[in-house]
Amino acid sequence: MKLQFSIPLSLFAAIVLFSSCQGEKKLPILGPRSVETVTKPDGSTGTDTVYKTIPAFSFLNQDSVAITNDKFKDKIYIADFFFTSCSTICPTMHRNMKEIFEKYKDNPEVMYLSHTIDFKYDTPSVLKKYAQKLGVDDGRWQFVHGSKDSVYKIAEKDYLVAVIEDSTAKEGYIHQGWLVLIDKQKRIRGAYDGTDAKQVAQLMKDIPVLLSEDKK
Repeated sequence: MKLQFSIPLSLFAAIVLFSSCQGEKKLPILGPRSVETVTKPDGSTGTDTVYKTIPAFSFLNQDSVAITNDKFKDKIYIADFFFTSCSTICPTMHRNMKEIFEKYKDNPEVMYLSHTIDFKYDTPSVLKKYAQKLGVDDGRWQFVHGSKDSVYKIAEKDYLVAVIEDSTAKEGYIHQGWLVLIDKQKRIRGAYDGTDAKQVAQLMKDIPVLLSEDKK
């Protein structure tokens, strides 16, 4: 079953933006947005675009420690949804994600967040063994467990990734293989097929673009 990324196509209209002063590429801000009335410092009112952000969350990581948004403060991060017994797309996703991990291993501003969708089996201890086997158990890559409602809700409503518990599926679950790039303001800045080498390569190129935004 092939699932499509959950962001409506109309929201990709401004997929590539350029800064007015230097003409440098900037990444799009994806997801729902709204226009709200705001009060300016001088007391006048105007309108401003408010973008979808990842809400506050709390999950148990591979060390059985509660992980919240604060763990990713002043960081950009790549999020994905998987399960440890997955034998289809997950091994490819995380093999490719590890390449990114290794490429940016010396940059403390880049982190990784993998949510298991197998709320029955993937306890913190199982996630710990998985992280150790993958060779990424050093704190920068968090593997997290939560209730079905909490994980599935944040996947579909906030990261815009489809996840399904399906008893008719070979391994009990169906999910998308997107690697979702989140900026320091908790906004979605890109979504890449983690099983596609070209899209993963593009993600590697987009990370420094995103990092450079805060340095201008």
